[in-house]
Amino acid sequence: QLHLVESGGGLVQPGGSLRLSCAASAGTLEYFAIGWFRQAPGKEREGVSCISRYSTYYADSVKGRFTISRDNAKNTMYLQMNSLKPEDTAVYYCAAELTVEDMCVVGFENYNGMDYWGKGTLVTVSS
Repeated sequence: QLHLVESGGGLVQPGGSLRLSCAASAGTLEYFAIGWFRQAPGKEREGVSCISRYSTYYADSVKGRFTISRDNAKNTMYLQMNSLKPEDTAVYYCAAELTVEDMCVVGFENYNGMDYWGKGTLVTVSS
């Protein structure tokens, strides 16, 4: 049973940067496809980015500004967020799935098949 804990959220001004971390325990993150999701107030949860064994995917809304990565030695995944905008304000969740399928494709924004989820970290972009 993989356990995920996010950190790194906070208040940042428009144009600023944050790096979210997601530490995994009770399992080896290296074997999982991983992803970041977010849920803004009053909106549905959406997939932001993911890494499978085949590909890396970014939603159009974050492409060129966000970078997903993982450090297998630290059993941790990251989301580097640059050039933040007020519309990036949301609770951000990390998630993982043990699968051989490639869900990191167009449509990931609406993907609901992740097996394990963190509890989320709040990112607020405001001046």
